[in-house]
Amino acid sequence: MQEPANYPPPQQPPQYGQNFAPPSGALPQQNGYGQQDYGEKPNFDQKFKIDRPKWNDLWAGILLIAVFLGYTAASGIAIQGYSHTFSFNGGGIYGSQNDFGLSTNTIVLFAFVLAAATVLSYAYMWAARAFTKQFIWITGILNIVFGLVTALYMLSRRYWSGGIVFLIFSIFYIFCFISWIPRIPFSVLMLRTAIDVSKKYGHVYVVSLIGGVLAAAFGAWYSVTLTAIYVKYQPGNNPACSTGAGGCSNAKVIGLIVFVTFAMYWISEWLKNTIHVTISGVYGSWYFMGHNNFPKGATRGALKRALTYSFGSISLGSLIVAIIQFLRQICSAARQSAAQDGNIVGVVLLCCLECLIGILNWAVEFLNRYAFSYIALYGKSYFAAAKDTWKMIKDRGIDALVNECLIGPVLSMGAFFVAYTCAFLAYLYLIFTSPAYNQDGAYTPVVVAFAFLIGLQICQIFTTPLSSGIDTIFVAMAWDPEVLMRDHSDLYHQMVAVYPHIQQAIHA
Repeated sequence: MQEPANYPPPQQPPQYGQNFAPPSGALPQQNGYGQQDYGEKPNFDQKFKIDRPKWNDLWAGILLIAVFLGYTAASGIAIQGYSHTFSFNGGGIYGSQNDFGLSTNTIVLFAFVLAAATVLSYAYMWAARAFTKQFIWITGILNIVFGLVTALYMLSRRYWSGGIVFLIFSIFYIFCFISWIPRIPFSVLMLRTAIDVSKKYGHVYVVSLIGGVLAAAFGAWYSVTLTAIYVKYQPGNNPACSTGAGGCSNAKVIGLIVFVTFAMYWISEWLKNTIHVTISGVYGSWYFMGHNNFPKGATRGALKRALTYSFGSISLGSLIVAIIQFLRQICSAARQSAAQDGNIVGVVLLCCLECLIGILNWAVEFLNRYAFSYIALYGKSYFAAAKDTWKMIKDRGIDALVNECLIGPVLSMGAFFVAYTCAFLAYLYLIFTSPAYNQDGAYTPVVVAFAFLIGLQICQIFTTPLSSGIDTIFVAMAWDPEVLMRDHSDLYHQMVAVYPHIQQAIHA
Protein backbone atom coordinates (compact mmCIF):
# COMPACT_ATOMS: atom_id res chain seq x y z
CA MET A 1 0.00 0.00 0.00
CA GLN A 2 1.31 3.44 -0.93
CA GLU A 3 2.29 5.64 1.99
CA PRO A 4 0.58 9.02 2.03
CA ALA A 5 2.22 12.37 1.66
CA ASN A 6 2.45 14.55 4.70
CA TYR A 7 -1.03 16.04 4.40
CA PRO A 8 -3.00 16.82 7.52
CA PRO A 9 -6.63 15.76 7.47
CA PRO A 10 -9.48 18.23 7.20
CA GLN A 11 -9.96 20.25 10.34
CA GLN A 12 -13.50 21.25 9.47
CA PRO A 13 -16.13 19.16 7.68
CA PRO A 14 -16.23 20.01 3.99
CA GLN A 15 -19.03 22.04 2.42
CA TYR A 16 -20.94 20.11 -0.16
CA GLY A 17 -21.96 21.37 -3.56
CA GLN A 18 -23.98 19.67 -6.23
CA ASN A 19 -21.10 19.08 -8.63
CA PHE A 20 -19.09 16.93 -6.20
CA ALA A 21 -15.97 19.00 -6.71
CA PRO A 22 -13.23 18.55 -4.11
CA PRO A 23 -14.68 20.14 -0.97
CA SER A 24 -13.20 23.40 0.13
CA GLY A 25 -11.02 23.00 3.16
CA ALA A 26 -10.39 19.29 2.58
CA LEU A 27 -6.67 20.03 2.78
CA PRO A 28 -6.55 23.00 5.15
CA GLN A 29 -4.08 25.81 5.23
CA GLN A 30 -0.82 25.14 6.99
CA ASN A 31 -1.79 27.10 10.06
CA GLY A 32 1.25 26.52 12.21
CA TYR A 33 1.18 22.98 13.43
CA GLY A 34 1.55 21.58 9.92
CA GLN A 35 4.90 23.35 9.45
CA GLN A 36 6.41 23.55 12.88
CA ASP A 37 8.98 21.05 14.01
CA TYR A 38 7.76 19.57 17.25
CA GLY A 39 10.75 17.27 17.51
CA GLU A 40 8.24 14.43 17.47
CA LYS A 41 5.00 13.51 15.76
CA PRO A 42 1.96 15.74 16.45
CA ASN A 43 -0.68 14.17 18.66
CA PHE A 44 -4.33 13.42 17.89
CA ASP A 45 -5.66 16.75 19.16
CA GLN A 46 -3.23 18.66 16.94
CA LYS A 47 -4.07 16.66 13.85
CA PHE A 48 -7.84 16.73 14.44
CA LYS A 49 -8.08 20.11 16.04
CA ILE A 50 -11.39 21.52 17.28
CA ASP A 51 -11.46 25.30 16.84
CA ARG A 52 -13.71 25.99 19.80
CA PRO A 53 -13.91 22.94 22.07
CA LYS A 54 -17.08 22.69 24.13
CA TRP A 55 -19.06 20.11 26.03
CA ASN A 56 -21.80 19.17 23.56
CA ASP A 57 -25.21 17.83 24.68
CA LEU A 58 -24.12 18.09 28.30
CA TRP A 59 -27.65 17.56 29.62
CA ALA A 60 -27.70 13.99 28.21
CA GLY A 61 -24.40 13.20 29.92
CA ILE A 62 -25.70 14.51 33.25
CA LEU A 63 -28.90 12.47 32.83
CA LEU A 64 -26.87 9.33 32.16
CA ILE A 65 -24.84 9.90 35.33
CA ALA A 66 -28.08 10.40 37.29
CA VAL A 67 -29.55 7.17 35.89
CA PHE A 68 -26.35 5.30 36.76
CA LEU A 69 -26.49 6.61 40.34
CA GLY A 70 -30.15 5.58 40.56
CA TYR A 71 -29.26 2.16 39.24
CA THR A 72 -26.51 1.86 41.84
CA ALA A 73 -28.90 2.81 44.65
CA ALA A 74 -31.62 0.39 43.51
CA SER A 75 -29.06 -2.37 43.12
CA GLY A 76 -27.58 -1.73 46.57
CA ILE A 77 -30.96 -1.87 48.32
CA ALA A 78 -32.01 -5.04 46.48
CA ILE A 79 -28.71 -6.81 47.10
CA GLN A 80 -28.85 -5.83 50.78
CA GLY A 81 -32.24 -7.54 51.05
CA TYR A 82 -30.92 -10.58 49.24
CA SER A 83 -27.88 -10.85 51.54
CA HIS A 84 -30.13 -10.99 54.61
CA THR A 85 -31.96 -14.02 53.24
CA PHE A 86 -29.09 -15.79 51.52
CA SER A 87 -29.62 -19.09 53.35
CA PHE A 88 -33.32 -19.07 52.51
CA ASN A 89 -32.59 -18.63 48.81
CA GLY A 90 -29.93 -21.33 48.74
CA GLY A 91 -26.17 -21.08 48.51
CA GLY A 92 -25.82 -22.71 45.11
CA ILE A 93 -27.70 -24.55 42.41
CA TYR A 94 -29.86 -26.64 44.70
CA GLY A 95 -31.29 -26.31 48.20
CA SER A 96 -33.30 -23.10 47.85
CA GLN A 97 -36.56 -22.80 49.77
CA ASN A 98 -37.63 -19.98 47.45
CA ASP A 99 -40.63 -21.07 45.40
CA PHE A 100 -41.97 -17.61 44.51
CA GLY A 101 -39.22 -15.89 42.47
CA LEU A 102 -35.65 -15.99 41.17
CA SER A 103 -33.07 -17.34 43.63
CA THR A 104 -29.34 -18.04 43.94
CA ASN A 105 -29.87 -20.79 41.39
CA THR A 106 -30.48 -18.01 38.85
CA ILE A 107 -27.29 -16.15 39.79
CA VAL A 108 -25.30 -19.32 39.10
CA LEU A 109 -27.16 -19.65 35.79
CA PHE A 110 -26.26 -16.08 34.79
CA ALA A 111 -22.64 -16.71 35.82
CA PHE A 112 -22.51 -19.58 33.30
CA VAL A 113 -24.19 -17.35 30.71
CA LEU A 114 -21.64 -14.56 31.26
CA ALA A 115 -18.73 -16.97 30.98
CA ALA A 116 -20.16 -18.47 27.80
CA ALA A 117 -20.82 -15.02 26.28
CA THR A 118 -17.30 -13.79 27.07
CA VAL A 119 -15.52 -16.90 25.77
CA LEU A 120 -17.63 -17.13 22.62
CA SER A 121 -17.26 -13.41 21.87
CA TYR A 122 -13.48 -13.61 22.22
CA ALA A 123 -13.39 -16.75 20.07
CA TYR A 124 -15.52 -14.98 17.46
CA MET A 125 -13.04 -12.08 17.31
CA TRP A 126 -10.17 -14.58 17.01
CA ALA A 127 -11.97 -16.36 14.14
CA ALA A 128 -12.36 -13.03 12.33
CA ARG A 129 -8.60 -12.50 12.47
CA ALA A 130 -7.59 -16.08 11.69
CA PHE A 131 -10.16 -16.96 9.01
CA THR A 132 -10.98 -13.62 7.41
CA LYS A 133 -11.98 -14.99 4.00
CA GLN A 134 -14.16 -17.74 5.45
CA PHE A 135 -15.49 -15.61 8.30
CA ILE A 136 -18.74 -14.53 6.63
CA TRP A 137 -19.57 -18.08 5.50
CA ILE A 138 -18.77 -19.50 8.94
CA THR A 139 -20.94 -16.91 10.66
CA GLY A 140 -23.92 -17.40 8.37
CA ILE A 141 -23.88 -21.19 8.42
CA LEU A 142 -23.34 -21.49 12.19
CA ASN A 143 -26.07 -18.96 12.90
CA ILE A 144 -28.61 -20.76 10.72
CA VAL A 145 -27.75 -24.28 11.92
CA PHE A 146 -27.73 -23.37 15.60
CA GLY A 147 -30.97 -21.42 15.27
CA LEU A 148 -32.71 -24.37 13.62
CA VAL A 149 -31.36 -26.87 16.18
CA THR A 150 -32.47 -24.65 19.06
CA ALA A 151 -35.92 -24.16 17.51
CA LEU A 152 -36.45 -27.88 16.91
CA TYR A 153 -35.31 -28.79 20.42
CA MET A 154 -37.62 -26.23 22.02
CA LEU A 155 -40.54 -27.39 19.88
CA SER A 156 -39.81 -31.01 20.84
CA ARG A 157 -40.05 -29.91 24.49
CA ARG A 158 -43.38 -28.20 23.71
CA TYR A 159 -41.95 -24.78 24.50
CA TRP A 160 -43.97 -23.31 21.64
CA SER A 161 -43.35 -19.57 21.98
CA GLY A 162 -39.54 -19.86 22.10
CA GLY A 163 -39.38 -22.56 19.41
CA ILE A 164 -41.56 -20.63 16.95
CA VAL A 165 -39.56 -17.43 17.41
CA PHE A 166 -36.23 -19.21 16.85
CA LEU A 167 -37.67 -20.98 13.79
CA ILE A 168 -38.91 -17.72 12.23
CA PHE A 169 -35.55 -16.02 12.79
CA SER A 170 -33.69 -19.00 11.29
CA ILE A 171 -35.83 -19.02 8.14
CA PHE A 172 -35.35 -15.26 7.82
CA TYR A 173 -31.57 -15.66 8.12
CA ILE A 174 -31.55 -18.36 5.42
CA PHE A 175 -33.30 -15.99 3.03
CA CYS A 176 -30.95 -13.11 3.93
CA PHE A 177 -27.79 -15.16 3.61
CA ILE A 178 -28.70 -16.49 0.16
CA SER A 179 -29.38 -12.93 -1.05
CA TRP A 180 -26.03 -11.77 0.38
CA ILE A 181 -23.80 -14.27 -1.46
CA PRO A 182 -22.99 -11.96 -4.44
CA ARG A 183 -21.84 -9.24 -2.04
CA ILE A 184 -19.45 -11.39 -0.02
CA PRO A 185 -16.21 -10.58 -1.96
CA PHE A 186 -16.49 -6.83 -1.34
CA SER A 187 -17.32 -7.42 2.32
CA VAL A 188 -14.32 -9.74 2.75
CA LEU A 189 -12.07 -7.04 1.30
CA MET A 190 -13.35 -4.43 3.75
CA LEU A 191 -13.06 -6.81 6.69
CA ARG A 192 -9.51 -7.76 5.72
CA THR A 193 -8.58 -4.08 5.45
CA ALA A 194 -9.99 -3.31 8.90
CA ILE A 195 -8.16 -6.28 10.44
CA ASP A 196 -4.88 -5.37 8.70
CA VAL A 197 -5.06 -1.88 10.19
CA SER A 198 -6.00 -3.20 13.63
CA LYS A 199 -3.02 -5.58 13.64
CA LYS A 200 -0.65 -2.65 13.13
CA TYR A 201 -2.23 -0.71 16.00
CA GLY A 202 -2.63 -3.11 18.89
CA HIS A 203 -4.49 -0.55 20.97
CA VAL A 204 -7.58 -1.46 18.94
CA TYR A 205 -7.71 -4.89 20.54
CA VAL A 206 -6.72 -3.55 23.95
CA VAL A 207 -9.76 -1.26 23.80
CA SER A 208 -11.90 -4.19 22.67
CA LEU A 209 -10.63 -6.39 25.52
CA ILE A 210 -11.14 -3.71 28.17
CA GLY A 211 -14.60 -2.96 26.80
CA GLY A 212 -15.50 -6.65 26.79
CA VAL A 213 -14.32 -7.11 30.39
CA LEU A 214 -16.30 -4.05 31.49
CA ALA A 215 -19.37 -5.35 29.64
CA ALA A 216 -19.04 -8.75 31.33
CA ALA A 217 -18.61 -7.12 34.74
CA PHE A 218 -21.63 -4.91 34.20
CA GLY A 219 -23.58 -7.93 32.95
CA ALA A 220 -22.70 -9.77 36.16
CA TRP A 221 -23.80 -6.78 38.23
CA TYR A 222 -27.07 -6.58 36.32
CA SER A 223 -27.69 -10.33 36.72
CA VAL A 224 -27.24 -10.18 40.50
CA THR A 225 -29.39 -7.03 40.68
CA LEU A 226 -32.17 -8.61 38.63
CA THR A 227 -32.24 -11.69 40.85
CA ALA A 228 -31.98 -9.62 44.04
CA ILE A 229 -35.02 -7.53 43.03
CA TYR A 230 -37.13 -10.68 42.79
CA VAL A 231 -35.71 -11.98 46.06
CA LYS A 232 -36.30 -8.69 47.84
CA TYR A 233 -39.70 -7.57 46.57
CA GLN A 234 -41.57 -10.57 45.11
CA PRO A 235 -44.64 -11.15 47.33
CA GLY A 236 -45.17 -14.58 48.84
CA ASN A 237 -43.47 -16.58 51.57
CA ASN A 238 -40.61 -14.07 51.48
CA PRO A 239 -38.63 -13.21 54.66
CA ALA A 240 -36.89 -10.33 52.83
CA CYS A 241 -40.11 -8.31 52.88
CA SER A 242 -39.49 -7.44 56.53
CA THR A 243 -35.83 -6.43 56.21
CA GLY A 244 -34.33 -3.09 55.19
CA ALA A 245 -36.57 -1.10 52.86
CA GLY A 246 -39.33 -3.67 53.24
CA GLY A 247 -42.69 -4.00 51.59
CA CYS A 248 -43.25 -6.48 48.77
CA SER A 249 -45.50 -6.06 45.76
CA ASN A 250 -45.65 -6.98 42.13
CA ALA A 251 -45.72 -3.28 41.25
CA LYS A 252 -42.32 -2.75 42.91
CA VAL A 253 -40.85 -5.76 41.11
CA ILE A 254 -42.12 -4.60 37.72
CA GLY A 255 -41.12 -0.97 38.29
CA LEU A 256 -37.60 -1.78 39.44
CA ILE A 257 -37.00 -4.32 36.68
CA VAL A 258 -38.18 -1.80 34.09
CA PHE A 259 -35.80 0.82 35.49
CA VAL A 260 -32.70 -1.36 35.88
CA THR A 261 -33.23 -2.98 32.46
CA PHE A 262 -33.56 0.41 30.77
CA ALA A 263 -30.47 1.61 32.64
CA MET A 264 -28.61 -1.51 31.54
CA TYR A 265 -29.52 -0.84 27.91
CA TRP A 266 -28.43 2.78 28.09
CA ILE A 267 -25.17 2.20 29.97
CA SER A 268 -24.12 -0.73 27.75
CA GLU A 269 -24.99 1.29 24.61
CA TRP A 270 -22.91 4.18 25.93
CA LEU A 271 -19.99 1.81 26.57
CA LYS A 272 -20.28 0.33 23.07
CA ASN A 273 -20.45 3.77 21.43
CA THR A 274 -17.55 5.11 23.48
CA ILE A 275 -15.45 2.23 22.17
CA HIS A 276 -16.71 3.01 18.67
CA VAL A 277 -15.70 6.68 18.91
CA THR A 278 -12.27 5.73 20.28
CA ILE A 279 -11.60 3.22 17.51
CA SER A 280 -12.90 5.68 14.88
CA GLY A 281 -10.13 8.06 15.94
CA VAL A 282 -7.55 5.37 15.20
CA TYR A 283 -8.93 4.45 11.78
CA GLY A 284 -9.49 8.09 10.84
CA SER A 285 -5.85 8.79 11.66
CA TRP A 286 -4.77 5.86 9.47
CA TYR A 287 -6.94 6.97 6.54
CA PHE A 288 -5.77 10.59 6.49
CA MET A 289 -2.18 10.17 7.69
CA GLY A 290 -1.21 6.58 6.92
CA HIS A 291 1.47 4.69 8.83
CA ASN A 292 4.46 7.03 8.53
CA ASN A 293 2.65 10.16 9.72
CA PHE A 294 0.33 8.46 12.21
CA PRO A 295 -0.30 10.88 15.12
CA LYS A 296 1.12 10.15 18.52
CA GLY A 297 -1.37 8.86 21.09
CA ALA A 298 -4.29 8.56 18.65
CA THR A 299 -6.13 6.00 20.78
CA ARG A 300 -5.60 7.95 23.98
CA GLY A 301 -6.57 11.24 22.32
CA ALA A 302 -9.76 9.82 20.81
CA LEU A 303 -10.73 8.24 24.15
CA LYS A 304 -10.11 11.52 25.98
CA ARG A 305 -12.37 13.39 23.57
CA ALA A 306 -15.06 10.68 23.89
CA LEU A 307 -15.04 11.01 27.69
CA THR A 308 -15.00 14.82 27.76
CA TYR A 309 -16.32 17.05 24.98
CA SER A 310 -18.29 14.26 23.25
CA PHE A 311 -19.54 12.53 26.39
CA GLY A 312 -22.97 14.17 26.17
CA SER A 313 -23.32 13.52 22.44
CA ILE A 314 -22.50 9.83 22.89
CA SER A 315 -24.96 9.66 25.80
CA LEU A 316 -27.71 11.25 23.70
CA GLY A 317 -27.26 8.92 20.73
CA SER A 318 -27.13 5.95 23.10
CA LEU A 319 -30.31 7.11 24.85
CA ILE A 320 -32.30 7.08 21.60
CA VAL A 321 -31.16 3.53 20.80
CA ALA A 322 -31.76 2.39 24.40
CA ILE A 323 -35.37 3.64 24.31
CA ILE A 324 -36.05 1.80 21.05
CA GLN A 325 -34.39 -1.41 22.23
CA PHE A 326 -36.26 -1.24 25.51
CA LEU A 327 -39.59 -0.91 23.68
CA ARG A 328 -38.66 -3.92 21.57
CA GLN A 329 -37.86 -5.90 24.73
CA ILE A 330 -41.27 -5.00 26.16
CA CYS A 331 -42.95 -6.18 22.94
CA SER A 332 -40.98 -9.42 23.09
CA ALA A 333 -42.04 -10.08 26.69
CA ALA A 334 -45.67 -9.24 25.87
CA ARG A 335 -45.57 -11.55 22.83
CA GLN A 336 -44.24 -14.44 24.92
CA SER A 337 -46.92 -13.81 27.53
CA ALA A 338 -49.62 -13.80 24.83
CA ALA A 339 -48.22 -17.05 23.42
CA GLN A 340 -48.41 -18.70 26.84
CA ASP A 341 -52.05 -17.55 27.17
CA GLY A 342 -52.88 -18.94 23.74
CA ASN A 343 -53.74 -15.50 22.32
CA ILE A 344 -52.84 -16.04 18.65
CA VAL A 345 -54.15 -12.63 17.50
CA GLY A 346 -52.09 -10.89 20.17
CA VAL A 347 -48.97 -12.84 19.17
CA VAL A 348 -49.38 -11.84 15.49
CA LEU A 349 -49.98 -8.16 16.29
CA LEU A 350 -47.07 -7.99 18.70
CA CYS A 351 -44.80 -9.74 16.18
CA CYS A 352 -45.68 -7.07 13.59
CA LEU A 353 -45.06 -4.30 16.11
CA GLU A 354 -41.77 -5.87 17.13
CA CYS A 355 -40.68 -6.00 13.48
CA LEU A 356 -41.53 -2.32 12.98
CA ILE A 357 -39.58 -1.36 16.10
CA GLY A 358 -36.70 -3.52 14.87
CA ILE A 359 -36.63 -1.63 11.55
CA LEU A 360 -36.61 1.69 13.43
CA ASN A 361 -33.79 0.42 15.63
CA TRP A 362 -31.77 -0.59 12.56
CA ALA A 363 -32.25 2.84 10.95
CA VAL A 364 -31.19 4.74 14.06
CA GLU A 365 -28.17 2.51 14.70
CA PHE A 366 -27.18 2.82 11.03
CA LEU A 367 -27.10 6.62 11.27
CA ASN A 368 -25.50 6.55 14.73
CA ARG A 369 -22.50 4.55 13.56
CA TYR A 370 -21.49 7.10 10.97
CA ALA A 371 -22.47 10.09 13.10
CA PHE A 372 -20.24 8.87 15.93
CA SER A 373 -17.33 8.41 13.52
CA TYR A 374 -17.91 12.04 12.50
CA ILE A 375 -18.04 13.13 16.15
CA ALA A 376 -14.78 11.27 16.87
CA LEU A 377 -12.80 13.52 14.52
CA TYR A 378 -14.71 16.79 14.54
CA GLY A 379 -16.29 16.97 18.00
CA LYS A 380 -19.75 18.07 16.79
CA SER A 381 -22.98 17.83 18.78
CA TYR A 382 -25.10 14.74 18.17
CA PHE A 383 -27.90 16.18 16.04
CA ALA A 384 -25.53 18.39 14.03
CA ALA A 385 -23.29 15.39 13.36
CA ALA A 386 -26.25 13.18 12.39
CA LYS A 387 -27.59 15.81 9.99
CA ASP A 388 -24.20 16.50 8.37
CA THR A 389 -23.35 12.81 8.14
CA TRP A 390 -26.62 11.91 6.44
CA LYS A 391 -26.23 14.73 3.92
CA MET A 392 -22.62 13.80 3.31
CA ILE A 393 -23.41 10.12 2.69
CA LYS A 394 -26.29 10.92 0.33
CA ASP A 395 -24.43 13.62 -1.59
CA ARG A 396 -21.30 11.56 -2.06
CA GLY A 397 -23.14 8.42 -3.14
CA ILE A 398 -21.47 6.28 -0.47
CA ASP A 399 -24.90 4.94 0.45
CA ALA A 400 -24.61 2.51 -2.48
CA LEU A 401 -21.18 1.47 -1.24
CA VAL A 402 -22.34 0.94 2.33
CA ASN A 403 -25.25 -1.19 1.15
CA GLU A 404 -22.79 -3.52 -0.57
CA CYS A 405 -20.94 -4.30 2.68
CA LEU A 406 -22.22 -7.14 4.81
CA ILE A 407 -19.94 -6.71 7.81
CA GLY A 408 -22.58 -4.94 9.91
CA PRO A 409 -25.24 -7.63 9.31
CA VAL A 410 -22.65 -10.41 9.64
CA LEU A 411 -21.40 -9.13 13.00
CA SER A 412 -25.02 -8.79 14.09
CA MET A 413 -25.58 -12.41 13.09
CA GLY A 414 -22.51 -13.36 15.10
CA ALA A 415 -23.87 -11.51 18.12
CA PHE A 416 -27.21 -13.29 17.68
CA PHE A 417 -25.36 -16.61 17.50
CA VAL A 418 -23.74 -15.89 20.87
CA ALA A 419 -27.11 -14.72 22.22
CA TYR A 420 -28.82 -17.90 20.94
CA THR A 421 -26.16 -19.99 22.65
CA CYS A 422 -26.65 -18.14 25.94
CA ALA A 423 -30.44 -18.47 25.70
CA PHE A 424 -30.17 -22.17 24.91
CA LEU A 425 -27.74 -22.69 27.81
CA ALA A 426 -30.16 -20.94 30.17
CA TYR A 427 -33.04 -23.09 28.90
CA LEU A 428 -31.11 -26.33 29.40
CA TYR A 429 -29.97 -25.17 32.85
CA LEU A 430 -33.57 -24.56 33.96
CA ILE A 431 -34.61 -28.00 32.68
CA PHE A 432 -31.83 -29.95 34.35
CA THR A 433 -31.71 -28.06 37.68
CA SER A 434 -35.50 -27.61 37.91
CA PRO A 435 -35.46 -24.82 40.55
CA ALA A 436 -38.40 -24.64 42.95
CA TYR A 437 -39.54 -21.23 41.68
CA ASN A 438 -39.90 -22.55 38.12
CA GLN A 439 -41.77 -25.82 38.63
CA ASP A 440 -44.56 -24.66 36.34
CA GLY A 441 -42.17 -23.05 33.80
CA ALA A 442 -43.55 -19.56 34.41
CA TYR A 443 -40.10 -17.98 34.69
CA THR A 444 -38.56 -19.75 31.69
CA PRO A 445 -39.38 -16.97 29.16
CA VAL A 446 -38.04 -14.30 31.54
CA VAL A 447 -34.75 -16.04 32.29
CA VAL A 448 -34.16 -17.12 28.67
CA ALA A 449 -34.90 -13.59 27.41
CA PHE A 450 -32.45 -11.99 29.83
CA ALA A 451 -29.78 -14.58 29.03
CA PHE A 452 -30.25 -13.78 25.32
CA LEU A 453 -29.97 -10.06 26.08
CA ILE A 454 -26.76 -10.44 28.09
CA GLY A 455 -25.09 -12.53 25.40
CA LEU A 456 -26.14 -10.11 22.66
CA GLN A 457 -24.85 -6.98 24.42
CA ILE A 458 -21.49 -8.51 25.40
CA CYS A 459 -20.75 -9.83 21.89
CA GLN A 460 -21.73 -6.51 20.28
CA ILE A 461 -19.24 -4.71 22.52
CA PHE A 462 -16.47 -7.22 21.76
CA THR A 463 -16.97 -6.87 17.99
CA THR A 464 -17.35 -3.08 17.96
CA PRO A 465 -13.73 -2.42 16.82
CA LEU A 466 -14.21 -4.31 13.54
CA SER A 467 -17.44 -2.58 12.57
CA SER A 468 -16.08 0.77 13.79
CA GLY A 469 -13.07 0.50 11.51
CA ILE A 470 -15.15 -0.19 8.43
CA ASP A 471 -17.69 2.53 9.27
CA THR A 472 -14.89 5.06 9.69
CA ILE A 473 -13.32 4.11 6.36
CA PHE A 474 -16.68 4.65 4.63
CA VAL A 475 -17.22 8.04 6.26
CA ALA A 476 -13.63 9.12 5.53
CA MET A 477 -14.14 8.12 1.89
CA ALA A 478 -17.19 10.37 1.80
CA TRP A 479 -15.28 13.25 3.36
CA ASP A 480 -12.38 13.03 0.95
CA PRO A 481 -12.42 10.25 -1.70
CA GLU A 482 -9.24 11.67 -3.25
CA VAL A 483 -7.26 10.45 -0.25
CA LEU A 484 -8.40 6.89 -0.99
CA MET A 485 -7.31 7.08 -4.63
CA ARG A 486 -4.07 8.92 -3.94
CA ASP A 487 -2.78 7.52 -0.63
CA HIS A 488 -4.46 4.10 -0.55
CA SER A 489 -4.35 3.26 -4.24
CA ASP A 490 -3.91 -0.49 -3.66
CA LEU A 491 -7.10 -0.61 -1.63
CA TYR A 492 -8.93 1.48 -4.21
CA HIS A 493 -7.94 -0.81 -7.09
CA GLN A 494 -8.95 -3.90 -5.10
CA MET A 495 -12.34 -2.27 -4.46
CA VAL A 496 -12.78 -1.60 -8.16
CA ALA A 497 -11.91 -5.24 -8.93
CA VAL A 498 -14.63 -6.69 -6.67
CA TYR A 499 -17.12 -3.82 -6.99
CA PRO A 500 -16.66 -1.75 -10.19
CA HIS A 501 -19.52 0.59 -9.26
CA ILE A 502 -17.26 2.23 -6.71
CA GLN A 503 -15.91 4.50 -9.44
CA GLN A 504 -19.37 6.04 -9.77
CA ALA A 505 -20.26 5.63 -6.10
CA ILE A 506 -17.57 8.01 -4.90
CA HIS A 507 -17.79 10.18 -8.05
CA ALA A 508 -14.19 9.52 -8.97
